[in-house]
Amino acid sequence: MPSQQYSVNQYPIETLVTWIKSGEIAIPDIQRPFVWNAAKVRDFIDSLYQGYPVGYLITWRNPDVRLKDGTKSTGKRILIDGQQRVTALLAAVLGEEVVNRDYKRGRITIAFHPGRKDGEQRFEVANAAIRRDRGWIPDIAAILTPETKILQLLDEYCGANPEVSKDEIYDRLERLRGIRNNSLGLIDLNADLDVETVAEIFVRINSQGVSLNAADFAMSKMAASEQYDGHQLRKCIDYFCHLAVAPEAYNDLARDNDFADTSYFRAMEWLKHEKEDIYDPSYTDMLRVAFTSEFQRGRLEDLVALLSGRNFETRTFEESIAEESFQKLKKGVLRYMNENNFKRFIMILRSGGFIDSSMIRSQNTVNFAYILYLTLRAQHVSQQEIERLVRRWFVMSVLTGRYTGSPETAFGADIRDIGTQGARPLLNTIERAELSEAFWDVGLPQQMDTPVASSPYFNVFLASQVKENDKGFLSRDISVQNLLEGQPHVHHVFPSSYLKRHGFQRGRYNQIANYVIMQSEINIAIGNRPPSTYFSACWNSVRPA
Repeated sequence: MPSQQYSVNQYPIETLVTWIKSGEIAIPDIQRPFVWNAAKVRDFIDSLYQGYPVGYLITWRNPDVRLKDGTKSTGKRILIDGQQRVTALLAAVLGEEVVNRDYKRGRITIAFHPGRKDGEQRFEVANAAIRRDRGWIPDIAAILTPETKILQLLDEYCGANPEVSKDEIYDRLERLRGIRNNSLGLIDLNADLDVETVAEIFVRINSQGVSLNAADFAMSKMAASEQYDGHQLRKCIDYFCHLAVAPEAYNDLARDNDFADTSYFRAMEWLKHEKEDIYDPSYTDMLRVAFTSEFQRGRLEDLVALLSGRNFETRTFEESIAEESFQKLKKGVLRYMNENNFKRFIMILRSGGFIDSSMIRSQNTVNFAYILYLTLRAQHVSQQEIERLVRRWFVMSVLTGRYTGSPETAFGADIRDIGTQGARPLLNTIERAELSEAFWDVGLPQQMDTPVASSPYFNVFLASQVKENDKGFLSRDISVQNLLEGQPHVHHVFPSSYLKRHGFQRGRYNQIANYVIMQSEINIAIGNRPPSTYFSACWNSVRPA
């Protein structure tokens, strides 16, 4: 009979928040992007107020590790599910600022309306109208903080709302304050479980069956591993991704004095002046590239295991493997964010005609292209050869959708084959198999039967026009690149109104095979005439003056 692999307990929210603030439960700090919107935070608080279930937090204790003072620890709990709920509590209950998915810092302020007599109590995201309405308490953090004098707050509210029942409002304010004592379930996975078992338990317990986010798992693992400088490495990844999106945040991040003194921060200083946005990585992107290029593996779950000291042969945990893995990951992260590497890689994408982020739909396609770049650099391949191979590989990946299905499996297979066969021979083999005459004669034409202008095939067409310095459709002076860098206008070679008159349905006349980048003035001059008419006329009569 297998032993119990986890324990389930209920703890007051206030206790859990205290553990999180003290580091007993290790999660990436409040700087991490927060993906819930404000309305979802409101609903979460309302569920707590109503006493509805809000799911479980899931934690896993590390295998024993050695601390800085040389003593052994039973390990911190690593939060592997529930970060958004925990961050919502810190934001709404404690009034802490969060950084959202766009790396913008700010408060999420939830307002509370205690209701009139027999009225319904409500929560809303605070706005200007709510702040002007005397019936609302505009920020519940003011109620929930222990320092608040509830009787003073009650007197102020009832003074502004004399029609309410003071006893009823008091009961509702106390009920709101009481959510700090509401219980939240904590599933604590046993310390001796291996990473594969933890992943399986996670999937089975999670009510929606969502697969384990190994990147979040790895980031949490780093946050709990101060003995190998893991907490600073995690911050490095967070802050680099933050600055890549919002360079103006540099001075805010520099206030983290402990981190600002590290080599990591110095290595990313160049981002404070960087405006390029073709490749703005998430921490998952950065981890994938650094891990795969350095460890020659594709699965991020393997990274979690290695950072835990997993020996894949003996299925045991060894401290030396954990230490070595942290050092290798650090090396991969520093190579990833090296200014010369990053800018040269972006230059390669641009030189292939991909001059705008809107032309790149698959972030994993960019990720593997960067993995290939870093791998070839480590092999001391000439820069000219690197540029040719990375451009070809990237376009091949876009056209074949190579990394859109199971990217980690494809990453692992490709990086292994590059190691054994070499990048150029492998690329030649892939192109012969997947970009054969059948692709160009049958497969690609079939893919042109779509109205989606963001199609990867249309984007490759536009990139090829940029690379060849082509002019816009019927333009004499303005290039496709000029049009894409401005406000590009996609128009029809056969005008849609012309095709409608001839019985074509919407699904037939709106196809990327009928699209071109064109100046609006030229499109207006063409009107609803077919190509047989406007092509036969001198194009100067169509060109705007």
